[in-house]
Amino acid sequence: MFGTLLVASVLASLAAPPAGAAAANVVVAKDGSGNYQTVQAGINAVSAGGTVSIKPGTYREVVSVPSAKTGITLRGTTGNAADVVIDHDNASGTKKPDGTTYGTSGSATATIAANGFTATALTFRNSFDRTAHPEIKDTQAVAVKTTGDRMVFDNVTFLGHQDTLYADTAAVGTTGRQYYRNCSISGDVDFLFGRATAVFDRATITALDRGSSSNNGFLTAASTRRSNPYGFLVVGSKVLSPAASASFYLGRPWHPSGDVDAVAQVLFRETSLPAAIKPAPWTDMSGFSWKDARFGEYRNTGPGAGAGADRPQLSAAQAANYTPQKYLAGGDGWNPVH
Repeated sequence: MFGTLLVASVLASLAAPPAGAAAANVVVAKDGSGNYQTVQAGINAVSAGGTVSIKPGTYREVVSVPSAKTGITLRGTTGNAADVVIDHDNASGTKKPDGTTYGTSGSATATIAANGFTATALTFRNSFDRTAHPEIKDTQAVAVKTTGDRMVFDNVTFLGHQDTLYADTAAVGTTGRQYYRNCSISGDVDFLFGRATAVFDRATITALDRGSSSNNGFLTAASTRRSNPYGFLVVGSKVLSPAASASFYLGRPWHPSGDVDAVAQVLFRETSLPAAIKPAPWTDMSGFSWKDARFGEYRNTGPGAGAGADRPQLSAAQAANYTPQKYLAGGDGWNPVH
């Protein structure tokens, strides 16, 4: 046994880059069989455009991918997202050592600012437990905050409750196109939110039960810029929920700090909706009417689907301009869809 561990340690040291040098590819493993034992150490070591391969395990840490690490990939080595879990449990109201609190953005288990970032076959989780911390009133707890452009998440799981996935941009007026393919996302209150142009393609979205018979939460809280025609698109996906019938909204319009130029754009199209979705599935937020936002549906199915005055539907002609390719093309014709 000792000999086996010694050999693994030697091989890992030989594969590691020299101190201060960046490597094109690194391996992270909790058991010491890789180059590094933490995900952040791997990120710090890899060069722009490189790959961090992560072996199975739960990595309890806060992770940051800075903007300078353009084009890097985080890859779970087994192909099964459940095998690699990056987890922490800060909430907005959690106190730092200096007595201040983290705030919503600061609560994120992973903050990813780099353009051209890719993640595949892993899980990001914020495991903050409301019931275990009744003293914390600000319970927003982000699993991932993204601010990059041309980002791809493929077969990635996002787990949390309130504010699970903060799909944002680097600054007001900055583009942030993000493609979430075959991903699983769980939460309850505003758990898909932010300013990014984000496509959720063939996703499994689970709206968790908070125990209410009337309002268990909101799937989205987009803050799309008025000048941007494309906010959130949920397409070819499946929404699941164990919550009570007619107890979840599809979304509400988020105007950060009362910003009148944050005009949410959200479309659910060709997606299966559960009975938990309310018959009038959009609602107001902080004094802003949902009717002034850009909310819509197109050819949804399931017991939570419907039509009517409170459910704006796109025509076939309109829907032709709201495809994944249209959302993501931008000015450079980016098309990661397949």
